[in-house]
This record gives sequence, structure tokens and C-alpha cells, in this order.
Amino acid sequence: MLALILASPAVASSGARIKDIARVEGSRTHALVGYGIVSGLAGTGDSASNRATRQTLSNLLAEFALTLPPETISSRNVAVVLVSAHLPNFVRPGAAIDVTVTSLGDARSLEGGSLLLTPLKGPNRLTYVLAQGPLTVGGYRFEANGSVGQKNHPTVGTIPGGGLVEVAPPAPSPADDGAFFVSLIEPDYTNAARVADAINAALGAGSAYARNPDAVEVRSPAAYRSRFVDLIRTIEALEIAPDFRARVVVNERTGTVVSGVDVRIAPAAISYGDLRISIITDNAVSQPTLLLDPSASIRTQVVTNSRIDLQEQGGALVTQPGGTIADLIQALGRLGISARDVVSVLKALKAAGALHAELVVQ
Repeated sequence: MLALILASPAVASSGARIKDIARVEGSRTHALVGYGIVSGLAGTGDSASNRATRQTLSNLLAEFALTLPPETISSRNVAVVLVSAHLPNFVRPGAAIDVTVTSLGDARSLEGGSLLLTPLKGPNRLTYVLAQGPLTVGGYRFEANGSVGQKNHPTVGTIPGGGLVEVAPPAPSPADDGAFFVSLIEPDYTNAARVADAINAALGAGSAYARNPDAVEVRSPAAYRSRFVDLIRTIEALEIAPDFRARVVVNERTGTVVSGVDVRIAPAAISYGDLRISIITDNAVSQPTLLLDPSASIRTQVVTNSRIDLQEQGGALVTQPGGTIADLIQALGRLGISARDVVSVLKALKAAGALHAELVVQ
């Protein structure tokens, strides 16, 4: 089945907040990772053949003045795991964040287990978060007499609020001269210029300058030098008319086509199997009626009209007015053309230079 989804047009008619298309440079999350042990499993942990688990348990017990050689340890109630989390910028010590726990050995399930105290470190090898607590696993696995029952993925779990922030990450702040950057999520020259124009209109000329397609340099006005939060709130609330690159995304597996409603198709003729497609553009002149005292704004206008003719041998003829990708997909749908054939037609249009958009095939 073919599904057509009409996305944002090439030029948006409605405004978008700067908050939705850009962010203050430095406002990001920090990836953390740690190595730990989950205990309390009901025989579903790592097997005795997992040397990493035995060595880890031996090292742990040594911290409690209990010395046992790794080869003497055998328990399926524990599992070695990797613990990961994303630490946001603006968080204070003592705050709680969610952590994800994944099995590292051959454990069958982490259900019912509890993570022992695990330090989470950043790329600089500094500890920012300490994680521990009971796991929440959205699945299970049971084995009995050779029969196995499993639901979802029981070797991955989460601990909501299980990470305690010990060290706050560096937070973004303006330079000594009050300058900082606003970074666009999707770099674009036009949008960068429009963001700069909107900031200059709100804060005064010279407050912002588009350095490149993904960064706009902002210099804090004197009135906002000690009010950085108020300045960011003002900038984020500004609206621009964003401009997006024309793009058509097709998924051959599901037959989904996602496109901007205004993606145009140039005149073309395609023969695909028994299918004949003709995209024709007619130019007409709209002549104003003679008036006694015409206005200066009244003038002759050239009007471009497009139509799409589709004919399947032995089938019906469909004529679709309009020359957009949405018109073509609708016309093909009326003929009952398969999703694979639609994708092939779009590829042919792109190869012929008749599709004025980037074609992304997934």
C-alpha cells in the first residue's frame, strides 16, 4: 500500500520560533558511561564461563576484606553490565537523572536485579554521576525443561532517577565581551540570515551577524549583560519564516513517500512498462479588461498551468491538473500503481532532471 505524507513546503507559509530551529551553542547533553554489577538475579545472570564476571566479583569482594580467587566464584545471580546516561547542561549536584543498564555478559535476563553503586564517567575520565538502584525491565525470560518463554528484551533495563549528579557539567555562558553563538539545528544560509535579521530587529542593529550557515553570532546589548536568561528567552520567542530544501523521501520497504506539497515537476514524458506518464506545462496570458481609468498595479500576467496525463495500456486514462509531486502521487494512486513502481517513477524523474528536489531513498 502506498502512503503519501505531505511535509513542510519548500518555503513555509507560517513562522517558526528560533527556539524550534536553533539552540544556544554549548546547550547540549553529555554522554556518560560506567561499568557495574547487577545482583539479585534469580539464576538468570552470567554463567561461570564468563571470566569478566568472576574477576569483577573477586575485585568487589576484596573491597570488603574478603579475598577469593576468581576461579572459585560461581554464581548465576549476578551479571556485569554497562551503565549509560545523558547529563544535561543545566543540572545541579544532587539532581537525579535516568540511567540505562545493558548486559555485557551472557545473562539471560536482568529482571528483578539491582545495580550496585556504579560511577559514570565522561570522555575526560572524570566521574559526574553515581548510579544504583533496582532495575525496571520491560520484558521477561523463563526456561523450564527445555521450554523458553520470552517477551521483549529482558537484558536491557532502566533505573528512573537512579543516577545522582555529583559534579555539574560546564554550562554555556557568553564571553567577556557578551558574545555567544546561536547554532541552527539544520544549517542553511537563508535561515541563518533570517535569524540574524530577526534578532537585530528585536535587540537593535548590529546585535547579530550570520557567520556561516549554522551559526549566528550575538552580542549582548548593555541592557542584557547581567540578564543572560532574559536575553535567551527574548531570542527564543522570535519567529522567522524558515526556508527548507526541497526534498522527497521514499521508503521502498513500506511504500511511504514524504514530500513537500510545493515540490515541482518539470515537463517530462516517462514510459515505464505499460505505464505512460506525460507532464505538460502550458503558458497562458491573462489580459486585464480595458478600463476607463486603470490602476498602475493592473498589468498583463503570464500564468503557468501544468497537467499530468497517465495512461496504462489496456486501462483508463487519468488527467491530473497541477504539476507537483503530490499531484503525481495522487494520479498514480488512482491507477492502482504499486509502491515499488511509484518509487521507480520518482527515480526516473530525478535522473531525467524533471524532479526539482533532493530524492532520498531509504
